[in-house]
Amino acid sequence: MQDQPTPVELINAVAEFLRADVAPQLSGHAAFKLRVGLNALDLVVRQLTLEASGDAAELERLSKLLGASGSLEDLNRLLSARIASGEIGFDTPGLTEHVWTTTLDKLAIDQPNYASYRRERESEI
Repeated sequence: MQDQPTPVELINAVAEFLRADVAPQLSGHAAFKLRVGLNALDLVVRQLTLEASGDAAELERLSKLLGASGSLEDLNRLLSARIASGEIGFDTPGLTEHVWTTTLDKLAIDQPNYASYRRERESEI
């Protein structure tokens, strides 16, 4: 285990510095490029904080759905092959829920401000 600060804390500190101290001094294309960079830093933080649990949950769902074990990549390949062959379809119990939950987990990392994603998460509460 590493001492403090954590990678997430370091990234957040840099992002806050850029937002508070650098962004107000920029305009035009330089301000746009800074926003792109800040969005990338925010994405990395979400990956660091959410990806492992999402992947673990996806792996568990796939193992149950497919009755198989393996890596996340292997089980996704197997799922794709079974869908392509017609062995599994959206009438297969658990498939629709798996795909929906996996999609929401990915959006939580990639596009958490996407309006439809936010609306769906709010409806779960």
